[in-house]
Amino acid sequence: MNYLEEYYNNYDEEGRLLSKHGQVEYLTTMKYIKECLEGISEPNILEVGAGTGRYSVTLAKQGLKVTAVELIKHNLDILKSKLDGTEPINAIQGNALDLSMFEDDTFDMTMLLGPMYHLFTREDKLKALGEAVRVTKPGGFILVAYCMNEPTVVQFCFGADNLQRVLEENLLTSDWHCKSEPKERFELVRIEDIESYNAEFPIKRVKLVASDGATNYMRPKIDSMDDDTFAKWVDYHFTICERQDLIGASHHTLDILRKE
Repeated sequence: MNYLEEYYNNYDEEGRLLSKHGQVEYLTTMKYIKECLEGISEPNILEVGAGTGRYSVTLAKQGLKVTAVELIKHNLDILKSKLDGTEPINAIQGNALDLSMFEDDTFDMTMLLGPMYHLFTREDKLKALGEAVRVTKPGGFILVAYCMNEPTVVQFCFGADNLQRVLEENLLTSDWHCKSEPKERFELVRIEDIESYNAEFPIKRVKLVASDGATNYMRPKIDSMDDDTFAKWVDYHFTICERQDLIGASHHTLDILRKE
């Protein structure tokens, strides 16, 4: 069993997504998924790295045609357990690095909402993004989620008193870019890294969005909010989530691309 399988076999991903702080990322991502799908009749959607199906199952239950590809069997089993057999979804085990089971120009929207978190080399990131671009129709959308560098430096290194360990294990560059390894499970990027990946493909950015903004800096406070206050927090977040001066401070970003 590798580090990633061990992590997801023992981590309550469902609980995170259903918490108030987890809902901010979910609600933001769904907002922009719906925006991208406007005007597309009977869209054909692919989610690569579908996890436990928070997005794929929701979209399928809305009657949209979805193909969900997930690497970790534990996650895939949870995803399938949510289905009653009437949803137009095909859920299969597969790898973001090899989508050869799909032909070129097949999907109106391809979503990579998790794979980039766990790919540790530029080569693998480009392979995953390239496969997503390849299977997307010209004019179609590619939505890619990333974990950002600075929140980890602020919260994990300094806030959680891990700086000495990180320095001893040589996990920081001289300009404070995290150097993740598979045992750390998550790969962290900066905006310039994302832009360098995009430059390799015939795609154009539509928007780069802060998926959760300041939310994860104050998880206990967010989770303890009453529903009215939480609704106002989400409204505030939606108001500022496209502000480019704040993007790098978000724990997660959503890069919305269009294939040329």
